[in-house]
Amino acid sequence: MIRLSSFDDLVLAARAQPERQRLLLVFAHMGLPADATPEQRSSFEAGQGGALMPVMCVDKAAEDFPAFAELAADADRSGNAWSLVFAAAIGHREGVAPTPAQVSAAMQQMIEAIGAGKPQGFALFDRDGRPVQVG
Repeated sequence: MIRLSSFDDLVLAARAQPERQRLLLVFAHMGLPADATPEQRSSFEAGQGGALMPVMCVDKAAEDFPAFAELAADADRSGNAWSLVFAAAIGHREGVAPTPAQVSAAMQQMIEAIGAGKPQGFALFDRDGRPVQVG
């Protein structure tokens, strides 16, 4: 298991793999679903509860990723509020890149897992690119 001290470490680790890697990122923030109860709203306003809400995603070859600061600035320019970024990778197999459909399916699985509150198996980083431990 690789110990990451930053998002940039993740990119370096992906670039070091024997097969090329495509990184999948889902930016999310804590919020309330539209159907939240008054009790849930009250708890959230008091700083408790809430739900992870995916707001945007991006995928790129590991070698094309900029430093985290540039990635975060691009995300901020999108106008979407975000506080966390989830990361996963999908690799080439025997030199063959994953198809757009495979990348899209992997990204959709990430989005659904995060939205369902089950983001296990993904690397997680804060707005400064520092790893976040869940649990």
